[in-house]
Order: sequence, then C-alpha cells, then structure tokens
Amino acid sequence: MQLKYQADEPAYLLMEDGTFFEGKAAGKKTTSAGEICFNTGMTGYQEIFTDPSYSGQIIVMASPHIGNYGIHRDETESESVQIRGMACREFSKIFSRPSASKSLQAYFEENNIPCIFGIDTRKLVRHIRIKGAQNAVITTEKKSKEELAEILKSVPSMKGLELASSVSTKKPYDFGPDYPGKKVAVLDFGVKTNILRSLSERGLRLKVFPWNTSLNDLLSFEPDGIMLSNGPGDPEPLTGPIQVIRELVNMNKPVFGICLGHQLLALSQGLKTYKMHAGHRGINHPVKNLLTGHCEITSQNHGFSVSMDDLKANPDLELTHINLNDKTVEGIRIKGKKAFSVQYHPEACPGPHDASYLFDDFVKLMDN
Repeated sequence: MQLKYQADEPAYLLMEDGTFFEGKAAGKKTTSAGEICFNTGMTGYQEIFTDPSYSGQIIVMASPHIGNYGIHRDETESESVQIRGMACREFSKIFSRPSASKSLQAYFEENNIPCIFGIDTRKLVRHIRIKGAQNAVITTEKKSKEELAEILKSVPSMKGLELASSVSTKKPYDFGPDYPGKKVAVLDFGVKTNILRSLSERGLRLKVFPWNTSLNDLLSFEPDGIMLSNGPGDPEPLTGPIQVIRELVNMNKPVFGICLGHQLLALSQGLKTYKMHAGHRGINHPVKNLLTGHCEITSQNHGFSVSMDDLKANPDLELTHINLNDKTVEGIRIKGKKAFSVQYHPEACPGPHDASYLFDDFVKLMDN
C-alpha cells in the first residue's frame, strides 16, 4: 500500500541533563514529557507501546526500523497506547503486512503520541546507559530549547511516583470463560492482557480488581489464588496494597507476583526497593533459575528492583532467580508460605516463552 505524506517536519528531544537531539517528526503534532528509557527488543513494538508498565515514559527503540509491519488489532496489551512518546532510527509511515489494520503513524495520531526519528539512537542509548534513565521532552511542534527546558522543570521524578492508580481498572470485571474450577483474583496495577490470557488458558476463572481493593472485597470473591500484576511507577508509595498483600501472605493464600507485583510482595515482607540506573527493558535478558539450575531468556520491563542485601538478610525469604547480566534479584519465594514472584514477564508478548512454566507452578500451588 502506497500513501503520500508531506515532507518530514523537524522534531526535538531535550533531556534533563541538557543533551539535545534534532530529528524528524512522526505521530501526533504535540509535545510530551516523561522518563526516557530504551528497549533492546527487535520486534513487538505494538505490545511494548500498549504495556501499562510504560506509562509515564518515553521509549527509545534500539531496533532500527519501527512501523514496518503496521498495527494489528490482536497485538495490544491494554486498551490504548501507554507510552508518552517514542524515538527511533527509522520510522515507516507505510506498512506491508496484509493482516495489519492501519499504520503506526495513524495509530500514534489517534493516541496523541509524538515521535522523533532520524536520530542516532545508538548514541542516545549509550548516553542513557552511562548517565542513567532521566526525564526528557519530545516535541513535534515549533518550540525553542528554552521552552522545552521550562516544560521539563514540571515533570516529576519517577522515584516516588505512584502511577498504578492511573492505569488500573476502575471497577472489578470478569475475564475469559466462566470456568467451574479454580478462581483467581487479579490485583490490577497495570495488568498486561497476556497475563490474563495465560491464566485463563489454564482453565482458571478470573476476576480483575482495582489496585486499591480492600482485603474483604478480595476475599468476598472466595479466590483460590491471588495474582499481583505488573504496572508502572515506584512501588513504595503503594502502602495500602502492600498491607493487603502482607495479610494475604499471613493467611497462606497462594500468591503469584509479576514485575511490580513482585516488588510489592517483597515490600510486604520488609524488603526495600531501589531505582535502577537504567533498568531492564527487552526480550533477551538471561535469568538463572536457582531451584532447577536452568537458564531462561526472558522478557523484561522495569526500572526498580528489590534489594539483594535485604533479601540475603531475611531468613524467611529465598532467592529463586537471578539476572545473569548484573546479578540483580529476579525471583523470590516466602519459606513456609504459598507465595512467590518474579521480576520478569513469563507471559512475554513480546518475547520468548521460556518462563511460561511459572503459570503452571501457580496452578500447582493452588491444587496443593
């Protein structure tokens, strides 16, 4: 399909430390700011853009070509685009996949997302790796560097920022068939659709609850297990959910946490979390399962991590998975309880399926 577009207009990217890029504009003609980070995945851009864990962030794509296979209605992880903006090397305003319904350009325009392309993304990614994730602003409008610097002053730091409430469901809802078997209550901090699919495919009856649901409201569903979902932002401000999770663990309810849910489970047991230098975002992160000795290639998206020192000092917790790149915590379990969690994404989308066995482990935990 060949479409005519106007000549590319300029776009600008200014980072908190003063680093400035000038490129070409795509997407919506607007200005947007947030924490800038990078994803090393070579495919799956639509799933990345719609992952609620990216709320409040500008994403730099390490893959050199973005948009070439368009947008497909079945490849979304939430109801809308979650990123604040996108930077890439080459942006394709046309697509060649027959099953795609629209171009990425049209998708970004519909969702008010600006994009800067035609810049040296290798240089940008290296800068973030060295200097760390920081706030940035993208504009596809005519704004001066001074105007962009003023906008940046009002952007809050991701450290201490609570974002789960902005992406969580506002009211409980059922997901998938009404199976007669085990029931799982999903605490939604920004849940990806494929987490729900992965549970439903195992014959589980799901009910998704808002992030701030009380213990009594959760228990009124009479769940056989609790899923703590992924989500954006700093986990530490979520003091209410942390207390609910602590009580669920004390009741010995089967609990499975993913990403932000993993961090909240750790916080409920007295561990601390910290903001990482650049974070883990991609689909090729190596993780070792210390219980089996097997290694997994995993999909990851997080900017916070659980303190390894706190974990080692807690005799009631066990390290189950470790990142082979930087030796950070990737999985824990609570001794004597039916609670475990992982920092990465076993549901993938995008990514490999090496870790899908964790959903089966959760089912076995409920069966026992």
